[in-house]
Amino acid sequence: MKLLLFTLFLLSPNLYAVTLNELLDKVDKLYRSDKSYSDVQMEITTPNWKRTLSMDIWTKGLDYTFVVIKKPRKDKGISTLKRKSEMWNFFPKINKIMKIPPSMMMSSWMGSDFTNDDLVKENTLRDDYNGVLTPVKKGDTLYHAILTPKKNAISVWGRIELEINKKDLYPVRQIFYDEKGIMIRTISFTDIKKSGNRLIPMTMILTPHTKEKDGHKTIIRYIKLDFNAKISDSLFTRRNLQKRR
Repeated sequence: MKLLLFTLFLLSPNLYAVTLNELLDKVDKLYRSDKSYSDVQMEITTPNWKRTLSMDIWTKGLDYTFVVIKKPRKDKGISTLKRKSEMWNFFPKINKIMKIPPSMMMSSWMGSDFTNDDLVKENTLRDDYNGVLTPVKKGDTLYHAILTPKKNAISVWGRIELEINKKDLYPVRQIFYDEKGIMIRTISFTDIKKSGNRLIPMTMILTPHTKEKDGHKTIIRYIKLDFNAKISDSLFTRRNLQKRR
């Protein structure tokens, strides 16, 4: 299915138009800007253990991401760099940089239920997926989109269902299915707050649905967000990965 380009009109007293492309672009750039900084906590829960990571994340558009873990102490200094299509991890205890191959982009990041791709946004909804919007009825509060990967896109997902708040255009839920149509995981977006001129879900909850992940859950909480951060381009370099902090 080709990406829907027709205009969908909102059924509200003040009519305005929005395309599916615009909706997907807003989701892709939800926590990003020309340059942004965020203070983030990641809480990982399994049936056998639970731990919380504290980290700083800097971004430049969709192509550059730099992540540094601050806590716990045993993980302090572990960092991740994404530059366009390339990604590296640095482990200070062994003083080694490891490049992440494309085949591992869907692997777990730091033992969480989020993948390397989730963290650094190697794939974007707008560029890598075709989609359709279900008809909007009067009184609906959400847009519903069904997305399927484009022919040449690298994706393990057979389908993604996306729900977006119709009034303020922030995501409410994403449901991920494999190629057989089996639901694999759900990401819910909650705790909506204003950051600058944006309404942002400050909490993301990822719940896996596979048998081997029963009882697992990962929560990301944004403690601070700055969409006008002053960041040097030298931050997004391999040399900066090994900088002592």
